[in-house]
Amino acid sequence: MEKWYIEKGDQGDIVLSTRIRLARNLREYPFPSKLSLEDRRAVNELIKDAAMAEGNPEKFSYIEMDALTRPQAVSLAERHLVSPEFASSVEGRALLLTPDESVSIMLCEEDHIRLQVMKAGLALNEAFEAADAIDSKLDAKLKYAFDERIGYLTQCPTNLGTAMRASLMLHLPALTRLGHISRLSTSVSKLGMTMRGAYGEGSEPKGDIYQLSNQITLGITEAAALENLNSIAAQLVGREREAAKLMLEKPESADKVWRALGVLQTARLLSGDEFMELISLVRLGAANGMIDIELEKLNELIVSMQPATLNAREEQNLTPSQRDSLRALAVREVLGIRF
Repeated sequence: MEKWYIEKGDQGDIVLSTRIRLARNLREYPFPSKLSLEDRRAVNELIKDAAMAEGNPEKFSYIEMDALTRPQAVSLAERHLVSPEFASSVEGRALLLTPDESVSIMLCEEDHIRLQVMKAGLALNEAFEAADAIDSKLDAKLKYAFDERIGYLTQCPTNLGTAMRASLMLHLPALTRLGHISRLSTSVSKLGMTMRGAYGEGSEPKGDIYQLSNQITLGITEAAALENLNSIAAQLVGREREAAKLMLEKPESADKVWRALGVLQTARLLSGDEFMELISLVRLGAANGMIDIELEKLNELIVSMQPATLNAREEQNLTPSQRDSLRALAVREVLGIRF
């Protein structure tokens, strides 16, 4: 089955993806940090049974994290299916995952349940509706920890209330190169949002990819949070398009795009950092009609050429040089140069 991230959704030239994440805890159990290994596994089984109950439309596979190799676990984080922290400490943790990878449920991360729904492009309302439907089915069987005054109870106080994080993955190469990101990040933070690297807090924005998400969960409804995020995203999309048009009118900028394509089409070795820098420029050119390459192909490359994902695909721990060689070969095959 094709994965969700191969698609190009609404506003897909700028908005790579939408994610809705809901944090939930079972009423009758302490938070995961207070659970024994045996109790974590018991909680996982309860949630698994509820998610896989007859009549549920989602067909989940159940993955015990300690059964995975290190590359397989980190590859899940590279594909944004789990958090980096979840992949790094696997004991007593499990994952429920749909075949197209659009729905993933982390079990016994910081909270008992971290339900994620991913969609291509800008699709906040659609992703929330899908997450809400799954959430309601689970709540009916599991009974969440909920307070009428505070809302959903979570281990971290910053998630209290809706316990919802809505985020968009944005490709902002022109605004980055024009030096506008720092000022924009400060502006959106004043509006209750945060801009970070693609892998969340503390991560670098490789490939000019940023994660824009809501910070406020208490004292606000889910609908209001989504409306605010939609509004800010629309402004950022407009600014990026304007900046890209101005940037690509300059011969030296257009030349960088074509040179980036030339390197990707002919290189025999590509490090992860170099690949992300070059693919960002090529994607900028493709999104603005300079280069005739489908954005879906570039989106898939951005996901599949990450280090652990390459290791997992080859089922071995490749050396950096081996990875760089395989990455270059795979990119040449996709972009059409074979010699």
